[in-house]
Amino acid sequence: MDSEQRRKRKRIYKPNANFFSVRSLTVCLSFFVFLLFISSDRSPIRTGSFRPVLYVPASLSLLPARLALTRDSFGARSLSLIVEDRVLLPDHLLLIVSNKLRTSDNFLCVYYSLFNSSSSEDVVLKPAISVDEYRGDKSIVRCQLPPMNFSTAVNLRRTWEVAEGDGLLRGNAAVAVPSWNRVVYEAVLDLNTAVVFVKGLNLRPHEDSDPTQFRCHFSLTNFDKGEGFVFTTEATAAAQEVLRCLLPRSVRRNPEKAMGIRVTVSRVDADENAIDGPLPSVAKVYGTKTYKRRSYSGKKYELCACTMLWNQASFLREWIVYHAWLGVERWFIYDNNSDDEIQEVIDELNLQNYNVSRHAWPWTKAQEAGFSHCALRARSECKWLGFFDVDEFFFFPRHRARDMQGQSSLRTLVAKYTNSPKYAEIRIICHSFGPSGLTAAPSQGVTVGYTCRLQASERHKSIVRPELLDATLLNVVHHFRLQRGYRYLNVPESKAVVNHYKYQVWDTFKTKFFRRVSTYVANWQEDQNKGSKDRAPGLGTVAIEPPDWRLRFCEVWDTGLKDFVLANFADTATGFLPWERSPF
Repeated sequence: MDSEQRRKRKRIYKPNANFFSVRSLTVCLSFFVFLLFISSDRSPIRTGSFRPVLYVPASLSLLPARLALTRDSFGARSLSLIVEDRVLLPDHLLLIVSNKLRTSDNFLCVYYSLFNSSSSEDVVLKPAISVDEYRGDKSIVRCQLPPMNFSTAVNLRRTWEVAEGDGLLRGNAAVAVPSWNRVVYEAVLDLNTAVVFVKGLNLRPHEDSDPTQFRCHFSLTNFDKGEGFVFTTEATAAAQEVLRCLLPRSVRRNPEKAMGIRVTVSRVDADENAIDGPLPSVAKVYGTKTYKRRSYSGKKYELCACTMLWNQASFLREWIVYHAWLGVERWFIYDNNSDDEIQEVIDELNLQNYNVSRHAWPWTKAQEAGFSHCALRARSECKWLGFFDVDEFFFFPRHRARDMQGQSSLRTLVAKYTNSPKYAEIRIICHSFGPSGLTAAPSQGVTVGYTCRLQASERHKSIVRPELLDATLLNVVHHFRLQRGYRYLNVPESKAVVNHYKYQVWDTFKTKFFRRVSTYVANWQEDQNKGSKDRAPGLGTVAIEPPDWRLRFCEVWDTGLKDFVLANFADTATGFLPWERSPF
């Protein structure tokens, strides 16, 4: 009897149990869809304050760290290293890696023999020179040049992968690696065009070229693989190392769709027959929003600054603190392969709200192209953008007490012309300073230490309105070509100058022999242009200190900026300057 009743109860409650299960599932799914809906951009009731949050029970927080559900939860061991591209530069091999790598990790460059890659004896391992962030979500790794008879198709492994014998024999020594003298290396989305940076076109320096002789090609994959679609468009502007290419017609109405598409260029004759190309390419189209922005609210800064440097971290703090006082609000630092802890200096400055961003620019002797790239990045953030080096300091001379310029004076100067229908560039003349009798770098910085200069002024530095630059982005480092109808303004030397600490103590100056950054300026070791202002007069091609170096380039004692700095920056009690390192 009891078993009969139990069977009846089961028959009675079974449908109800199924109904409850289906209903519960439906409610849960509906609630989940609702959460997705209100958190999406299409929700009409979306508010800035609502954010769905996933809470983890306290008991799960006691799990081992290797099981934590975060980006690092899977650990480095679960992330394979994908080398997208390689470029053979003059003194190292550059790898572009899909992953965002931690610079604190140890990586090994894996080299494969050209003759045989079937045994471990034909594999060579060398520590990576450096690791850096690139294009926001990728990384670049610098490797030593391959040994003799080893391929440039170098791979990358973490040290623990090598210890576990992971995949060292899976290299492909036959992969073609472009050389730096002939490669498309960057591409930036700009409205309905892509601004493409190219080595190997050998265009005329400081002049624009005929864009009709170039074609631009867009593809989802590497061009040498013969896969994916390829669209061809025309170039609309060409100068030096920069081409401006129309986007494929299919994405012009929505240019964001071009993001991540690989691009290259070729040269054609009047009959559309290929003359040169398509060139090897490691360039994919990226927008300026790809790069990190600091403290940007959407309102343009009145005055920004851009520079390119190599191993000048020790000078950066003085340069930024001083010019921030004069009114520079935003800084773009293009780092050309430094290895002197520059990121630590920038992080320290940002903690003090100096609004500095560092952009890895791994391309050697490409300063003009880098400045064109910077102009595109800064255009949406800055009304005025100054291009000058970390050994150059703007100064407003004082002839009478009432003429002495104060805080934000540089920003005040350019702001007068922000809405000018005529001026899009302000030029300020330079004074070149020498070692001033010193044999060691001055502890209080260059503005206080170097006080003797050449009498005649040299060249100038420019501050431009980036939205009014010519479509070619043509520049000669010191100034840009402007849009038609606009001109530059020369500021009288009596009102403003740039102190260029060009010839410092020998231990500092000799680093210039490593490499020049400008594309069109000969390296110091080359026996060319000895009479050029780009060289030190009377100095040869070898980094050997002349006996009288500390006394050279001294014609006028000029303590104007030194006096100004000590009066406005020095601590009244100790005389300590804000960029000095405390001895305690």
